[in-house]
Amino acid sequence: MAVSANRLELLQIADAVAREKSIDRLIVLKSMEDAIQKGARSRYGQETEVRADINPKTGEIRLSRLLLVVDQIDNDAIHISLLDARKKNPAAQVGDWISETLPPFDFGRIAAQSAKQVIVQKVREAERDRQYDEFKDRIGDIINGLVKRVEYGNVIVDLGKSEAIVRRDEMIPRETFRPGDRLRAYVYDVRREQRGPQIFLSRTHPMFMSKLFAAEVPEIYDGVIEVKAVARDPGSRAKIAVISRDSSIDPVGACVGMRGSRVQAVVNELQGEKVDIIPWSADAATFIVNALQPAEVVKVVLDEESERIEVVVPDDQLSLAIGRRGQNVRLASQLTGWDIDILIEAEESERRQKEFATRTTTFMAALDVDETVGQLLASEGFRSVEELSAVDPLELTNIEGFDEDTANEIQNRARDHLARIEAEYDAKRRALGVSDDLLSLEGLTSPMLVKLGENSVKSVEDFADLATDDLVGWSERKDGETKKFTGFLDGFDISRVDAEAMIMNARLKLGWIDAMPEAAVAEMGES
Repeated sequence: MAVSANRLELLQIADAVAREKSIDRLIVLKSMEDAIQKGARSRYGQETEVRADINPKTGEIRLSRLLLVVDQIDNDAIHISLLDARKKNPAAQVGDWISETLPPFDFGRIAAQSAKQVIVQKVREAERDRQYDEFKDRIGDIINGLVKRVEYGNVIVDLGKSEAIVRRDEMIPRETFRPGDRLRAYVYDVRREQRGPQIFLSRTHPMFMSKLFAAEVPEIYDGVIEVKAVARDPGSRAKIAVISRDSSIDPVGACVGMRGSRVQAVVNELQGEKVDIIPWSADAATFIVNALQPAEVVKVVLDEESERIEVVVPDDQLSLAIGRRGQNVRLASQLTGWDIDILIEAEESERRQKEFATRTTTFMAALDVDETVGQLLASEGFRSVEELSAVDPLELTNIEGFDEDTANEIQNRARDHLARIEAEYDAKRRALGVSDDLLSLEGLTSPMLVKLGENSVKSVEDFADLATDDLVGWSERKDGETKKFTGFLDGFDISRVDAEAMIMNARLKLGWIDAMPEAAVAEMGES
């Protein structure tokens, strides 16, 4: 069959649009079919189920309408009787669709304009889908483009077939770009929006530095060296933690390069941002000491529960450890994920002396002993009267000057003291109106119940209605700083797991929930 001129022109238009917009030719032909269907409905009625098919090889257009086979015709534009349907297809049944060929027609001016709008809209949607599909898998990559324009500090970047934006807060401070400048940035988000896919770039994102090092250091690209963490103060200073999977390769030396060539290439791209390359360690204390470089550290004290660490440095190293405007310690905290408190040796010594004096005074008052005995107990590492009451008596007899009778007497006094304290707390609990049923919940003590009563938690129902955060508090990290919100039982030795278990026990006791199978409980414990 010979291809007519208008059919050939149709295929040529489809090919040209597909090439220009970088979309599939079949998508363009499908949009043309939709446009023809819309034009045909304006001719045969909007309710008519019209189908248009364009042969992708010949350009031939075939129009047809679909009729629903029914027992009784309500609308002959969309229905056909079973008798008439079987004349066309002997196997037709009620509920089937019958296709009926329609004659070709000429588009009017209005119909042609409407069809053009459909094609433009469909092609635009296909182009947006192509752009989204092309860039959604490039999140996490570095991309190059030309600056197209600058609007209110935001830089619009031409990526060829698409545009991206570097918002003002994602630019390195004091960095300026002009139209036509080449720009490298990190793709951190691609979103579908009404106006088309939006591609967001960043030059301040920590992963931008990580990707730059991967481009400059072959060992990182090959996976021999891994970047474990990055912390940045964009345009000023950054810290990057690296580890080598090959013991024969020094990760810091590989990232620095010969005469600093590799790290200098990254520094130049980041407008002179100073970079500290730090060896990563699985041991938190070692890693934090490394992260505080170039300051020297004398001693560290870890609090793993709250992810807090105290670092003791020599007096002359304090300003170096803190850094200008706290920059060094802030970046080290971001890099390690720990809150870091820095003390000088004199402050740490003074604090230890205060703690020793406080424990001595506590033992003297609680046990009715003289200062010498109180100091002996404090110097042996005992921190509380509860610890003394529960310890094996043999540990007390090992203290110089303590015999078995002395050890027993100290433990008896400790238990009597705790009993008096317990009675006082119990009286306070009753005065606050806290129910006895709440005391029956495993894990809760009288001091805890007093604290709960002071916060209007006075029954099992009140307790069961709490969230874990209400009991132990929570932390929010923003801009490298951690803000802690206290809970009702803050200060007591209760983990989040313990708090959650107590709340669940209260709900179980009230019948709010059913008992969990043992296997599920074990699985929660493992997770």
